[in-house]
Amino acid sequence: MSGEIFTCGDQQPIPVNARGQHLVVDIHCHLGIPAADAIVQAKYPGPPPGINDFTSPKTSEVNRAQFGKIGRTLNSLDGRLADMDRLGIDVQALSPSPGQYFYFTDADTGRAAARAVNDGMAEAVATHPDRLVGMGSVPLQDPRLAIEEMRRCVKDLGLRGIEISSNVEGRDLHREEFRPFWAAAEELGVLIFLHPLGFTHAQRMSEYYFNNLIGNPLESTLALGHLIFGGVLDDYPGLKICVAHGGGYMPSYWGRMDHGWRARADCSEHCQHEPSSYLRKIWFDTLVFDRDELDSLIRTHGVDRLCLGTDYPFDMSEPDPVGFHDRIDGEARAKILGLNAAELLGLKTAQ
Repeated sequence: MSGEIFTCGDQQPIPVNARGQHLVVDIHCHLGIPAADAIVQAKYPGPPPGINDFTSPKTSEVNRAQFGKIGRTLNSLDGRLADMDRLGIDVQALSPSPGQYFYFTDADTGRAAARAVNDGMAEAVATHPDRLVGMGSVPLQDPRLAIEEMRRCVKDLGLRGIEISSNVEGRDLHREEFRPFWAAAEELGVLIFLHPLGFTHAQRMSEYYFNNLIGNPLESTLALGHLIFGGVLDDYPGLKICVAHGGGYMPSYWGRMDHGWRARADCSEHCQHEPSSYLRKIWFDTLVFDRDELDSLIRTHGVDRLCLGTDYPFDMSEPDPVGFHDRIDGEARAKILGLNAAELLGLKTAQ
């Protein structure tokens, strides 16, 4: 592993160090940027529209307690490196807190908030460039502005990925209006990290935190389905997309998709190949919490497209991310723990 170099578009590789036997990169962890919230709150005070539509009183109570506990950790670097050392993480790939998509705002406010997120992310990374790499945010409610900001993230700020939600205020990602964004992402060679924020039609999911427990992977499944069946992955085969939470439900139930594609003309109209074939072109994090589920992902999709993810610092994070992979040995272990993510993010292991 020593001395290996990985590239990310035209960006120069970032030197990093493995503190143990293998490089360990966390591709799924978050940093909030309070300056962006201030921009949005000045024009849209109060909670974002719809965010509490499918939340029970008990869930709201638990959420308030959680954010009271992790707020400083989420919104600053205080204690972060110590936590990384405790968890055995060499590098965190910071992505914005999912609550900071701000797609509900007007385009100008969304652009200003995204710029604040990205500037804050770049500033954070600069404090510990050997331990932190950054992903940015874009105002997808206006694809033209989103492309401009994505280019700034990559070319001016040195960020290594863009985090997006699984839909844009209910508009699915395969729609024609988003095709220029996908074309630009392919051209730049930048990683797109797809991370949902609850389900859009969760009228039956308000109790028991189902809007997260069931809704998040369901959103990822739907988003992946639209990208595959809608032809986005055919039109832009060079895209680098990593989907949070193990890719949702589709990686464990792709047979039904394949059968529909073979049996029905409405399923194969825009999709050139069996849907399962595209899944092997997508990266997934390994945040599935069960070793048998992880074994299933490895068995069906191989080890080259899986990356360790924790969801730090939320309560739905994996508490022992390195130990969770202890049934994996050799080259497969090295790839999943860090080398796959290093290739996506453009990291260089030190000599």
